[in-house]
Amino acid sequence: MKRKTLILISVIISLVFISNRVFNITPNIITEKTKHDSDDPAIWVNHTDPGKSIIFGTDKDPDGAIYAFDLEGKIIEKKTIRGVKRPNNVDLQYNFKLNDSVTHDVLAFTERDKKQIRIFSVPDMKPLDGGGLPVFEDETNLKLREPMGISLYSSPIDNVLYAIVSRKNGPKTNYLYQYEIKSDGERVSLKLIRKFGNFSGEQEIEAVAVDHQLGYVYYSDETHCIRKYFAEPSKGNRELGCFGGDIFEGDIEGIAIANFKNGTGYIIVSNQKKGTFNLFSRKDNTF
Repeated sequence: MKRKTLILISVIISLVFISNRVFNITPNIITEKTKHDSDDPAIWVNHTDPGKSIIFGTDKDPDGAIYAFDLEGKIIEKKTIRGVKRPNNVDLQYNFKLNDSVTHDVLAFTERDKKQIRIFSVPDMKPLDGGGLPVFEDETNLKLREPMGISLYSSPIDNVLYAIVSRKNGPKTNYLYQYEIKSDGERVSLKLIRKFGNFSGEQEIEAVAVDHQLGYVYYSDETHCIRKYFAEPSKGNRELGCFGGDIFEGDIEGIAIANFKNGTGYIIVSNQKKGTFNLFSRKDNTF
């Protein structure tokens, strides 16, 4: 079912979590309606003035958009990006070094129908990509080149910014591509660094999320499990986990990371067909 609003929820999570208990939560804010099908959100925090932070959300359609909302859920038209050909997922990263003197916070999203990703500076919403950056270019089958999920990862080793991209269809191995985001001083480009990630072959892989503090990338193999790998390319492509599949009613969908102190906190995953969220430990991935 298509949705036209994003629901914003503030949740206080007890340090004592009772397994299998369902808690009812209600929204603090519901955004204004988008034109088509709201799908994936990302929140840019204005560290200078938090009250001016921006919620971005994809409106997934061939006549799509990246909507910008204020913290009351009102559309910020001047920061909304329209005319996007089926934007799917969106992510943010801070302090990307464009050149020796300019640093930007950046917004990245997939544009499925054009088989590319887009990168804009935030909050001025200026394109940095020259109109788009193609992905999965080595695939001869065009159906294997349609990007869906995206997550940005900034390496603590060398400060390289990466985009980890999933797609609508893919093989049993090397379903995800990881790109270095490079800059010539004015524009950005992509350099393919690695291909990785197993796939059950059952449905698709969309949601991708990086735990920056612990250095892991998680993604939803939608009817199978949540898969876990190292986010740092130099640490290899060995799968570190495939968990949670037995507790989802159907589609394993969106993933968010709730970071607490000393590596505690939760991996929050939406159980789409049941209309709930499932929580897993960041430390050992237990339910």
